[in-house]
Amino acid sequence: MIADNSKGMNESVKLKIFNYLFTTKLVSKGTGLRLAIARQIVEETHRGKLSCNCVLGEGTEFIIEITV
Repeated sequence: MIADNSKGMNESVKLKIFNYLFTTKLVSKGTGLRLAIARQIVEETHRGKLSCNCVLGEGTEFIIEITV
């Protein structure tokens, strides 16, 4: 698990974070979060699961589950 106690993200952002090249920055100011690639590696290569829990105002956590 990877977590922070930052401001979190709203639901519309949370729904897009695993989309290829998604960024919250202005056009041409960011290259994306790379979470689409991370999810692809976890799910296809390791047959695992990458998920996100987020509470606006409390923070975000990413959970990586890999079966051994």
